[in-house]
Amino acid sequence: MSMTDPIADYLTRIRNAIKARKRTVSMPSSKMKMHICEVLKREGFITNYSVAEEGAFKTLTVELKYNDNNQSAIEGLKRISSPGQRIYAKKDEIPRVRYGLGVSIVTTSHGVMTDREAIKNNVGGEIICAIW
Repeated sequence: MSMTDPIADYLTRIRNAIKARKRTVSMPSSKMKMHICEVLKREGFITNYSVAEEGAFKTLTVELKYNDNNQSAIEGLKRISSPGQRIYAKKDEIPRVRYGLGVSIVTTSHGVMTDREAIKNNVGGEIICAIW
């Protein structure tokens, strides 16, 4: 079965795992999902991620981060750009998430990065999602 929007599926799996208080969540792997995981790890939203090969398929396993009160580091996440409606922003137009408390993930010509990194590197791009 082909998926129309694998990034939305990725975000939904993470959202559902957080609501179920799961420590890990597994899903089919892709380069874009791994790049997003790297940004989430760097920003402190997840503990770690790993890729395992099972035959011809690769599985991405994400370790979610919780505090001592069993609250997730991720309060919410939202898909911004979708296959049917791509959202692009110049470096000056990249939106802030929750007054700067959240992070937008942007795919640019320099790779996948946060909104702050894109502004610092003076590049714009496609706004993939917002996480807070």
